[in-house]
Amino acid sequence: MAQMNAIGRRKTSTARVYMKPGKGDVVINGRPLEVYFPLASHQNIVMQALRVTENEGKFDMKVTVAGGGISGQAGAISLAVARILDEYNNELHGVLKANRLFTRDDRMVERKKYGQPKARKRYQFSKR
Repeated sequence: MAQMNAIGRRKTSTARVYMKPGKGDVVINGRPLEVYFPLASHQNIVMQALRVTENEGKFDMKVTVAGGGISGQAGAISLAVARILDEYNNELHGVLKANRLFTRDDRMVERKKYGQPKARKRYQFSKR
């Protein structure tokens, strides 16, 4: 396997992931995984596809991610990694699908409406 790449998106984040066989190094925007995502929950989201397919420590990843916050960025990376693993070995498709790693989460922030302080919140109604 030569270097493979895929794009993942979540909320307003876009992640480009480049993977090749290696010893498990993960570099995100030039920083190690533990530095870029200090919370263990975000690290678990990023590594989930590798963990469920038992490929953790077998690939080096170089990630470029932009937009959104850290939660959206972690989700975008996870989707891209799942897509690469499916392309690499089609037998992993069932495991990845069973763990819902192919689903592009299409939930976005609802826009603010005029005459209201937020998207759904209203100003207090006064009858008199």
